[in-house]
Amino acid sequence: MSLLQKLFGESTVKEESNKKDFYQAIENRRSIYAINNETVVSDERIHEVINHAVKHTPSAFNSQSARVVVLLGENHHKLWSITTETLRKVVPADQFGPTEEKMNLFGAGYGTVLFFEDQEVVESLQEQFAAYADNFPVWSQQSNGMLQFVIWTSLELEGFGASLQHYNPLIDEEVKNQWNLPSSWKLTAQMPFGNPTAAAGGKESKPLDERVKIFK
Repeated sequence: MSLLQKLFGESTVKEESNKKDFYQAIENRRSIYAINNETVVSDERIHEVINHAVKHTPSAFNSQSARVVVLLGENHHKLWSITTETLRKVVPADQFGPTEEKMNLFGAGYGTVLFFEDQEVVESLQEQFAAYADNFPVWSQQSNGMLQFVIWTSLELEGFGASLQHYNPLIDEEVKNQWNLPSSWKLTAQMPFGNPTAAAGGKESKPLDERVKIFK
């Protein structure tokens, strides 16, 4: 037993450790673009982490409108092939080089998490609670943003590097067709992840006293 455990009790030390782990995980979650497809944890563990996040992330009216698709292996590569060819149609050929390089970075990873919102759920709530109808699409996006953060942070804790991308709505229809997804699922973001091969760059933070106000 450590000195801290003797002085403050084992449960207290464990609680403090968990707090530090939580805060450190938030701080460590960064946009990591340099990734490869080396195994970090088992696919079963990835599934477990994603399931836990989807089950426990809050949603307005407990709507549980978020939908998640995890693409691994050839499915992951197929997504970034689809995205590359879609962008090739809209980006001028003489400017496509940097775009293709970025797509190759994402495709080099281990997998991608696709985030959706089920519009049938959102529309049903709008009908049931007409007074809040205008708010439900907003709350839906807010809930999905929380889920993205939870999954991103969870992947970081497992040792993955990840980033959040938004090639929707350009790729929406082809993605739904490729993986036979319901038409009511609206794509909101794509999160490529993999074994990090380089650390995130520096990050500047604005003064907190300009961003946080506390009134007693």
